[in-house]
Amino acid sequence: MNGPPDLRPLFDPRGVVVVGASSHPGKFGFVALHNILSQGFAGPVFATNRDGGEILGVRAVPRIDDLPPGVPIDLAVLCTPAGANPEVMAHCARRGIRAVFVTSGGYREAGEEGARAERDLAAHAARLGLLLAGPNGQGLVSTPSRLCAQIVAPYPPAGTIGVASQSGNLVSSFLNLARATGVGVSRAVSAGNAAALGVVDYLAWYATDPHTTVSLAYLEQVTDGRAFAERLRDLSAAGPVVLLKGGVTEGGQRAAASHTGALASDQRIFAGACAQAGVTYATDPEEAFEAAATFATQPLPAGDRVGVLTTAGGWGVLTADALGRHRHLRLVPLPDDLRAELDRRLPPRWSRNNPVDLAGGETRDTIPEVLELMAAHPDLDAIVYLGIGIQSNQARLMRDGPFAHDPAVERIVGYHERQDARFARAAAQASAATGKPVLVATELAVADPANPGPATVRETGRLCYPSAPRAVRALGHLVRYARWRARHGLD
Repeated sequence: MNGPPDLRPLFDPRGVVVVGASSHPGKFGFVALHNILSQGFAGPVFATNRDGGEILGVRAVPRIDDLPPGVPIDLAVLCTPAGANPEVMAHCARRGIRAVFVTSGGYREAGEEGARAERDLAAHAARLGLLLAGPNGQGLVSTPSRLCAQIVAPYPPAGTIGVASQSGNLVSSFLNLARATGVGVSRAVSAGNAAALGVVDYLAWYATDPHTTVSLAYLEQVTDGRAFAERLRDLSAAGPVVLLKGGVTEGGQRAAASHTGALASDQRIFAGACAQAGVTYATDPEEAFEAAATFATQPLPAGDRVGVLTTAGGWGVLTADALGRHRHLRLVPLPDDLRAELDRRLPPRWSRNNPVDLAGGETRDTIPEVLELMAAHPDLDAIVYLGIGIQSNQARLMRDGPFAHDPAVERIVGYHERQDARFARAAAQASAATGKPVLVATELAVADPANPGPATVRETGRLCYPSAPRAVRALGHLVRYARWRARHGLD
């Protein structure tokens, strides 16, 4: 595989200029400048505007040539009309700017004339020695540099997921999910029409980026399927890659063509190519993000043998069903020695099998002890833990009730909330101690995200899954990728 282009001028620029900055809050040139300034980017920030003046405390200059000399500026965010971009880029190159992000539309997605303009723009950037991101893109994010050079919200928490997308709105979706779950992002970019830098180029650079451990991408267009698959295979060897593909049905293909002028491909062919390349193929944004978040926060399992710990039977039954339907995971019988060990700690009514159903008989230390025993057992490769947050849910009802100020009620509320936080930390500790994935699932992750159970899972840096089947699905992605690495001698 050829080495990736050096994208540091895009993601870690020494300075940034917004070209076509505006004082109107509804204009891209205002929003881009606002977002760069709002998140604490440490380098100098400049703006150009034909009329000059001050915008958000930044004194705008009429032209790029008027920027102060001797100050390093690596990135220009172009909020200018498509027709002005070639001349603007020439001025950028003369100033020593190394990368441009073009937000303008009106290129390939607008028809043949726009496609010619896009080809000319890419050739022009190559002659000038400029990195060209876009056009028709929404911008980029780089949390190591605290850079939010985009024309949309939000800004995500810092983490190790690198996002690249042919749709700016899908970047927003992934960043919103990062904010909701607490599982953060290192870099994110809207590739737009990808005139010069395609999604795979960004993924290739992420594979070399010390701040990124897993790549997450949305694609609509694949022009050279064989070359695409070969590059993905190399990237998967470097680290997990998760892909979401749009335009895999007839209706989706028509929508993709009008969106970015993309040529789409058959879903089965694409999914098969991903499997051979060791890429995780997802069918919706939630699955894609949860897979990436799982890779970013959980260790790879050594095998497919799953143990389930639940505080109530129904959740365990549904999880057993989900595991039974999954072709890459096994709900194994509870090992005899582990059953004997649990028998010494649990009341007689527990399930005595896998799932380990505590049947409401747990005491103060039961869940941390059982998690530790299950995760440490050599015949189990991964654990799914269900029921966190139940005690805090009761605590909330007491806290909101008419007896909230009764001293006895206050004591039990505090105890319940401390216990759920303790259980979340115990799950993370069991995983860290054994090198095995321990996935925690509860609908409270979305129904009451402030509940101390799911809230503390987030504080440990891990994903709290909104349902057991979704935890099982994410675990299956871990197992498939681990097997692919083992088959190719990458462990």
